[in-house]
Amino acid sequence: MGQGKQTSSVTPLRAMSRVVSVTAVGLLLAPSAFAQQATSQQPAGTTNSAATATTAAQRNGANGVAPAFDGAADDTTTPANTTAQDVDSAAALAPTAQPDDETTGSILDEDMRRLNTREPRLDETPARTLSESVSTEQTPGIPVGSFVLRPSVTQTINSETTKDGSTKQSRGFLETDMGATLTSDWSRHQLTVTTEGAWQKNISGEGEEQPSFKIDGDLRLDLPRDTVAHITGGYNFYREDTDDPDAITDATQQSDVQEFTGGASIEHDFGIIRGTTAVALSRSIYSDAKLSNGTTVSLSDRNETTGTIRGRIGYELSPALIPFIEASVGKTNYDERVDSSGYRRSGDSYGAKGGVEVDMGEKLKGEVAVGYATADFDDSRLKAIDTATLDASLLWSPIRGTNVNLDLQTSIQPSTAAGESGYVSHQLTTTVDHQLRDNLVATVIGGVTLRDYPSGSTISDETVYTASSGLVWNINRYLDFTSTLGYELTTRKEGDDSQQWRAGVGLKVKR
Repeated sequence: MGQGKQTSSVTPLRAMSRVVSVTAVGLLLAPSAFAQQATSQQPAGTTNSAATATTAAQRNGANGVAPAFDGAADDTTTPANTTAQDVDSAAALAPTAQPDDETTGSILDEDMRRLNTREPRLDETPARTLSESVSTEQTPGIPVGSFVLRPSVTQTINSETTKDGSTKQSRGFLETDMGATLTSDWSRHQLTVTTEGAWQKNISGEGEEQPSFKIDGDLRLDLPRDTVAHITGGYNFYREDTDDPDAITDATQQSDVQEFTGGASIEHDFGIIRGTTAVALSRSIYSDAKLSNGTTVSLSDRNETTGTIRGRIGYELSPALIPFIEASVGKTNYDERVDSSGYRRSGDSYGAKGGVEVDMGEKLKGEVAVGYATADFDDSRLKAIDTATLDASLLWSPIRGTNVNLDLQTSIQPSTAAGESGYVSHQLTTTVDHQLRDNLVATVIGGVTLRDYPSGSTISDETVYTASSGLVWNINRYLDFTSTLGYELTTRKEGDDSQQWRAGVGLKVKR
């Protein structure tokens, strides 16, 4: 839920006018307050001193009393023979002062009532906001009806060297990355659509080009009685990596993979109890792989559809600490009942875990959980896979300008190799962003992935190490200079290791 903007609507000129008006009212009304005291000390009709009037005006202003009129202050003073009773009578006949919007701050009520803070217009400058650095400042975007579109295009030139055993390949290539975020500007509910894609073109050497495209949408519905629902959908296109365990050996072009996803979830607060129910559906389609001799290999037997139902219950010890338990059930159906190797790979999956959600504001937020997962297959010749799980997703900011993102995932990955049911993947990724200067940000990423195959498997375990670093120099609000350097090493208990180096520089244009 968005929060109201903490901005003031009072301009310096209006503030000065208000001070003058308040002072005038103090000069008019202060004698009545002083007359009663003067009855025992001074003759009635003695005028108040300027210091007393000023004190009364300050007191009225401090108590938030608005002036009875917005016109210029009247310089006429109270006559010396005016009694306190006369002044009280005149005050009773005067119209009652009504606080205006500027004094009460009701001009902010519209934004405070909104569940989403509105997106600023292209030509609008928010008032009295904290100054942002160039590296964290958000572009104004392009208004599209009730939405704001923020597109970006990055053009880089890259060099890549791949070594697999004694085989070495090098290539130079151009890569164009496109991305956009479309966000609704509604007072209630919110729709967010994000897209990103990459297109590669070799300009020297040999190596496989790896295009990709992804789009995701999330519609949040703010329902009554502390209930929030999400409807999600997405599409992901990518080319399978040569180092993937299911990749085709000696293929000049691996399979193009299309993934369609959809889902819905609903979360409700029962006081200190939170309940969440979610349904997810995914569909994967594989194209043919091209071999070095010009022939193709059909991979249609890998096409499958998976559905999952998930439920979670959390107990709010405090807004910053919520323990929870979660359970999930899934079903996978392959288009072809029997694959090209004669195995029935459809099956069921089950999982359960318990953990805690942490939200300490900007310093630390995320969740940690431990649990158990298992997958069974329709074919009795395929071993069931089960494993203990440890999952974590934490965002930590030790100091201002530095963010550390820790992501740990344990999952069961099915295999399409003959006689293999799959493996357990343990993946750890750490990303550190540090703002070196106001317009210079450095990023370091390190990761380890362990692919653990069941005992008796014909495929040996693999460990993948990744490391990369990058610099982003914000030339201005709309233009960045980027540079990256990355390394990946895959080690195997049996077989040759493989490694890859990649470096690139480019420019990013954003709106």
